[in-house]
Amino acid sequence: EQAERLQARLDNPKKRWKFEPDDLKERKLWDAYQTAFQEALAACSTPECPWYVIPANHKWARDLAIAEIVAAALAEMNPQPPSANFDMAAQVVE
Repeated sequence: EQAERLQARLDNPKKRWKFEPDDLKERKLWDAYQTAFQEALAACSTPECPWYVIPANHKWARDLAIAEIVAAALAEMNPQPPSANFDMAAQVVE
């Protein structure tokens, strides 16, 4: 996947500005980066504070993933409106 993106940057004149020769050096470290990424997620994500990998290639997919995560978290929390600290029935709007 990364190799395809780098090649697309070389092949497409509109994407060439994104390419740097150092990208090829960094490409050789891709597997190490992926391992470190997985280790960081495993070490930091907990049931109380989960981390999520959100796909960002398509905005609609990103937005859907975030909405689903937030909706599930809210459903689990079951938030309720706060109760009034005064007699609601005694209030009159004139």
